[in-house]
Amino acid sequence: MPPASPLFILQTLERELYEPETRGNRERLVQLLHAQFCEFGRSGAVYTRAQVVDQLLAAFNPAKAHTQGFAVLELAPSVALLTYQSADVTPAGSLERHTNRSSVWRHEASGWQMVFHQGTPTEPFARHAAQPFTEAD
Repeated sequence: MPPASPLFILQTLERELYEPETRGNRERLVQLLHAQFCEFGRSGAVYTRAQVVDQLLAAFNPAKAHTQGFAVLELAPSVALLTYQSADVTPAGSLERHTNRSSVWRHEASGWQMVFHQGTPTEPFARHAAQPFTEAD
């Protein structure tokens, strides 16, 4: 079986960061977020790894997220830019807080780690039909 594509791997890791099990696990968050991690939030605020980890651990009931349109661009050997769209899913199933997202990932000896993340508010986008996640995505 051939190795998984960078798109498959990074999409899987990015989606993992939305999971409550990951958001409540300090050890896993520190594994996924590089020591020099920085985030430009959708609010315009800038966050460090420590701030993001603390905020995620403190979140009582994180919003369910819808993600779509993943694309990857290799920036250098072992460095990739992942882009996609996200939105919060309301209890009624509609989407709100539409956001364009980008993450820079770097492959380290321990595996892929996110070095940078940015969320930019955007106009509402059409929701792509939910499809099973496969390597072809």
